[in-house]
Amino acid sequence: MKLSTKGRYAVTAMLDLALHYDKGHTALSEISARQGISLSYLEQLFAQLRRDGLVTSSRGPGGGYRLGREAGEISVAEVINAVHENIDATRCGGKGTCQDGEECLTHKLWEDLSGQIHDFLSSISLAQVIERREVKKIAHRQDRQDAKNRIPVAVDEGAEQSVPVV
Repeated sequence: MKLSTKGRYAVTAMLDLALHYDKGHTALSEISARQGISLSYLEQLFAQLRRDGLVTSSRGPGGGYRLGREAGEISVAEVINAVHENIDATRCGGKGTCQDGEECLTHKLWEDLSGQIHDFLSSISLAQVIERREVKKIAHRQDRQDAKNRIPVAVDEGAEQSVPVV
């Protein structure tokens, strides 16, 4: 069983949103910088996440994305499903055509494992993940690094705004 990059990146980006929820809307460029995920790839993922109501968006200055519901109400499995990922341990993609068009001896075993994994990920919310001590520690490190990579830029009447260093 392998979860593709698409599923992993979607979960990572949603956790980043959950961690920064109290700061308002988050620009995809900020998530891209903190998580090392291509901006264009994030745009594709967030279009799917928005269609499923897992995120909302706002345009203009101060715009970006926010969670569509509370972090405690969004399961990891929902995020993976929203980007059309399939958590499947069978080698036939769950079709039962593993051995010359028929089920193999272990098909049901791997099918059951797939169900257990889905149940496990359905039982874990984004809020539960971000409450883990090691996740908080990593997020703190990423935020410090992100702040280091920003430089102050003068805008309207001397107000300062930070922008990523490119």
